[in-house]
Amino acid sequence: MLRNRTTLRDLASTIRSKNAGVDHITFDIIFKDPAAFEKVRDSGVLSPKTVAALYGIPLDRITDFVVFEPANAVKFTIRRRRPSGSPGESDVFGSQQYAPLFGIEVA
Repeated sequence: MLRNRTTLRDLASTIRSKNAGVDHITFDIIFKDPAAFEKVRDSGVLSPKTVAALYGIPLDRITDFVVFEPANAVKFTIRRRRPSGSPGESDVFGSQQYAPLFGIEVA
């Protein structure tokens, strides 16, 4: 029997990543409405620990993690492995890093 799964992608109106200076990438997750935001916030599925595990990075590379209730949003910032535009760096604008967040299941 298949279970109906709700994911972060189902509940958010915006999930994006972008540069936050040459050494950081910031992520924004903005929810469709307060109920969707509260469901995710209260579930605990989105935290620095889950972000670190999802991206395979040490917890100390997450420099900021903010739950911003007035905007129904969560924002976090990570330190890049390499500076933006440096040799071997694959996403100059940091805009292609958000996709792993889509599949986070929310109970």
